[in-house]
Amino acid sequence: GLGLPRDTLRCLEYHGYCFHLKSCPEPFAAFGTCYRRRRTCCIDTTSNFHICQDEGGHCVPPEIRCLQEQGGLCPRRGWKCCTEV
Repeated sequence: GLGLPRDTLRCLEYHGYCFHLKSCPEPFAAFGTCYRRRRTCCIDTTSNFHICQDEGGHCVPPEIRCLQEQGGLCPRRGWKCCTEV
């Protein structure tokens, strides 16, 4: 497989996303845990939100300036999705 923990793979199979947060941001709903129970598996309830990397972007910390920001969710709170850094 991908070398990921079984619970993470299961999360992804259900189109979930492993967040470093105890609760999921809107419009995600918590769907169990992942990464050895240290993270929350969040499922997109609308499926019109996109994960940054899936859109070809890169997640960067807030102190880094983006040349071009784009829509997309990052797993860490406050991080931005950039097309160009």
